[in-house]
Amino acid sequence: MKLKRNERIGAIVKILSEHPNKTFTLSHFTEKFNTAKSTLSEDIMLVKGVFEKLNLGKVITIPGASGGVRYIPFLSKADSMEFLEGISKKIEDKERMLPGGFLYLIDVIYDPDIVATIGKIFASIIDYSKVDYLVTIETKGIPMALMTAKAMNIPLLIIRKNSKISEGSSLGITYVSGTSGAVQSMSLPRRNIKEGSKVILIDDFMRGGGTIKGMHDLMKEFRAEVVATGVLISTVKPKEKMIDNYISLLEIEEGNGENIVRPSMSFLEKISENL
Repeated sequence: MKLKRNERIGAIVKILSEHPNKTFTLSHFTEKFNTAKSTLSEDIMLVKGVFEKLNLGKVITIPGASGGVRYIPFLSKADSMEFLEGISKKIEDKERMLPGGFLYLIDVIYDPDIVATIGKIFASIIDYSKVDYLVTIETKGIPMALMTAKAMNIPLLIIRKNSKISEGSSLGITYVSGTSGAVQSMSLPRRNIKEGSKVILIDDFMRGGGTIKGMHDLMKEFRAEVVATGVLISTVKPKEKMIDNYISLLEIEEGNGENIVRPSMSFLEKISENL
């Protein structure tokens, strides 16, 4: 069945956007649409132009017989700032304060649209071109990490606080919580990650940095290189964390039952370098 140009373009946009960072050969589309390669090349250039004009991401064309087209998601600096400022106001709501100084974030970090956008932001500011895995720790950071892994098109690995017998032999370590000072444990199945891999660590919240440091230490046990560490929210205090060289999208200043939330300095520096 022959499709009109606007029908082909609509299908190309849908296919590329649903499979970020996956290369599709021209032959894939010519067979699917029963269209000549020359015609399809024109369609792809139109899609590429629209994506660039509206800051919807990048459409990369790869020349040669084995070439094709790939969609790389990213969020512009202006769109990233607008999104994070909106989330900041949402999180600052006094009703989110829970007994013990905890912050209610479930509705934010489990919202598909929000975590999908967070994933695009991380994919925009972190170089993942040579990364083998994205790693998070259960449980609240999983949705955000999953959407980041989808945007980067790399496998997601989940560190367990309690090993699962169904996952086989695991390698575990103990670590000290940066907040309470309590000794806790984390583990990852041995067969999940190859020695010498490059990884990105993602988590939802960081205060003292104990959990993230534990994740770093666990990666050392697998002889894996951590190329970047990202968190959604970090606290202003304590200023000295248990790790350095992390990217936090938001920072929260706590005090007197009120929270001030804003895009973090590490994010602002990173976004200025990349976008």
